[in-house]
Amino acid sequence: MPTSAAAATATNTWIQPKKLSSSSSSFSHYSSNSLVGLGSRPIRKPNKVTFCSLQTPSILHLPKQSPAAYTPSTSTISAPSTDKVQNPQQWNLLQRVAAMAFDVVEGTLISKEQQHPLPKTADPLVQIAGNFAPVPEQPVRGKLPVVGKIPECIQGVYVRNGANPLHEPVAGHHLFDGDGMIHSVRLENGSASYACRFTETNRLVQERELGRPVFPKAIGELHGHSGIARLALFYARGLFGLVDPTHGTGVANAGLVYFDNRLLAMSEDDLPYHVQVLPSGDLKTVGRYDFDGQLKSTMIAHPKIDPVSGELFALSYNVVQKPYLKYFKVSPNGTKSPDVEIPVDQPTMIHDFAITENFIVIPDQQVVFKLPEMIRGGSPVVYDKNKIARVGVLDKKAIDGSKIKWVEAPDCFCFHLWNAWEEPENDEIVVIGSCMTPPDSIFNETDESLKSVLSEIRLNLKTGKSTRRPILSSPEQVNLEAGMVNRNLLGRKTKFAYLALAEPWPKVSGFAKVDLATGETTKYIYGEEKFGGEPLFLPRSANNSDREDHGYILAFVHDEKECKSELQIVNAMTLEMEASIKLPSRVPYGFHGTFIGAKELQKQK
Repeated sequence: MPTSAAAATATNTWIQPKKLSSSSSSFSHYSSNSLVGLGSRPIRKPNKVTFCSLQTPSILHLPKQSPAAYTPSTSTISAPSTDKVQNPQQWNLLQRVAAMAFDVVEGTLISKEQQHPLPKTADPLVQIAGNFAPVPEQPVRGKLPVVGKIPECIQGVYVRNGANPLHEPVAGHHLFDGDGMIHSVRLENGSASYACRFTETNRLVQERELGRPVFPKAIGELHGHSGIARLALFYARGLFGLVDPTHGTGVANAGLVYFDNRLLAMSEDDLPYHVQVLPSGDLKTVGRYDFDGQLKSTMIAHPKIDPVSGELFALSYNVVQKPYLKYFKVSPNGTKSPDVEIPVDQPTMIHDFAITENFIVIPDQQVVFKLPEMIRGGSPVVYDKNKIARVGVLDKKAIDGSKIKWVEAPDCFCFHLWNAWEEPENDEIVVIGSCMTPPDSIFNETDESLKSVLSEIRLNLKTGKSTRRPILSSPEQVNLEAGMVNRNLLGRKTKFAYLALAEPWPKVSGFAKVDLATGETTKYIYGEEKFGGEPLFLPRSANNSDREDHGYILAFVHDEKECKSELQIVNAMTLEMEASIKLPSRVPYGFHGTFIGAKELQKQK
């Protein structure tokens, strides 16, 4: 999804939030309480489009809560520890002295950082400008205005994740660094309600208690020597019990999946978080979820659920130590398989992968993690031009990674893979993905324009060779990013894909229904100065009895001229709008979502 809001800054139409009084501003409130050692440091001057969610007006005023308030009662949750981390007012003398010393160091660090311009990929004035900017939480608002008619078959809740920083950045910030917030629209008997809530991660709970950001931002801040200093400073605070990183540092802002009667919010740097959809349509974080103690490592944000077996397939990667990459699966009743180590020589950025009926398909691409680059003053996320990208094919039932088959796929970096299937008559695996160039432009500033080309990649398991072809003809080429196929056919041959029209990049002006065999493309445009995000395809039925495209597209759309947001429901066969649900507050451009049917909601754990 979009990684820079540069296009939004040119014609920013977001209405500037009202300034809060000194008694209600998060930063002023923090200073007035004189929390020793965490209050005095340089603050980057706010830009008119850069505000934290606590600085925007909200109709809901929540009391401050300590980490202990979020400790769940079930044993399956790893809740934020309250043994090591105390409320700042409860710190002992040693902790207060240490906190003051650490803040002096941090203040000096920030002062030096502000002497150098930030790259666009780490500049908060670019990354969270316009409708990429955060919003406050909203309680349930019902009886929303509807233009048109919501199809009777759509009963349940549409949820979409996104990055929404709780506090205003004071240093580098990438869009992906923001705290996770889920936007939810409950659809029931033709009526609709809306709510949005933060996912209460270990990180967010502690930073809200402290009143400021303290956890390092993986992409925006961890560059060069200052990145090393930030890591050292963070773990030094941990040694003194000022913060607790032992229960996760992730933001849970990317993916959403409904599995084993649980809604899971994910980012690939942590365990998933279990979020419950309440009967009212509101959202409640249950806690960090480890599959009843079975998951000991991180899980990427794009697990796959096989529509036939009901199994969940996932990867876990480590950027520091071996094994750098692991594969596992979880049965429909929640039993996890042993980890299978995937043999790779170096830690690689793997945001997504694919499944077929019998195999998992794992990209080992050219964007890698090289932590020593920070010592040299650079970013640890590097495009390795000397590495030849390859794709691994492994049996789903494998108990070790020794039999994985690697097929070279030169110059093929796919941030997302939309589907894959087997063609045994050709000894081939067909992979559908959007190939990005330059591969690292999401993370590192470049003068080259980003291109995202929808491609068919064929992996010949007999010859070990691959071929790649653009699915769209050259005159029709547009950036296609974020979307999906009919989830009833995941891992099987599909005719259609529904993908975001990332034009003008990084904004999404509509979506395209693409015939994957012919390249025939039908576009749906949201309207003048209207932009959205990932189109979600909702099949009309839960099986394959209907036509593949018999269903609906759901997408949040924002009118930048009027500063209003809506949920559009579009007939996937005709690409005609069925209904537009007018939302009570702005919905920022975000990442990935899912739909949970009403019958599934009744079985929530």
